[in-house]
Amino acid sequence: MQEVIRGLFRGAKRGVLTSKKGRNFYKGNRTGSMGRHTKHGSYVIDLDKVRTFVVPDLTGCELKPYVSHRSNKFKVDAPTPEMFAAKE
Repeated sequence: MQEVIRGLFRGAKRGVLTSKKGRNFYKGNRTGSMGRHTKHGSYVIDLDKVRTFVVPDLTGCELKPYVSHRSNKFKVDAPTPEMFAAKE
């Protein structure tokens, strides 16, 4: 019984485990892997795992990338199911 109490006390001392703490623990940062390690110590990138962003062609687009803080504020009503049904 004394070992159980000692174990509970030891577990209660431990704080939050971050990526900066812990001797043999790698918490990571949720980015995922882009490839794999080889037996020779190198790293092979798998192009199917690499994130790619598809950007449409924006030539002739009249929209600007930023909105000025001086622009007028306006309110748009939430769409209703009738608005979607009325489209032809």
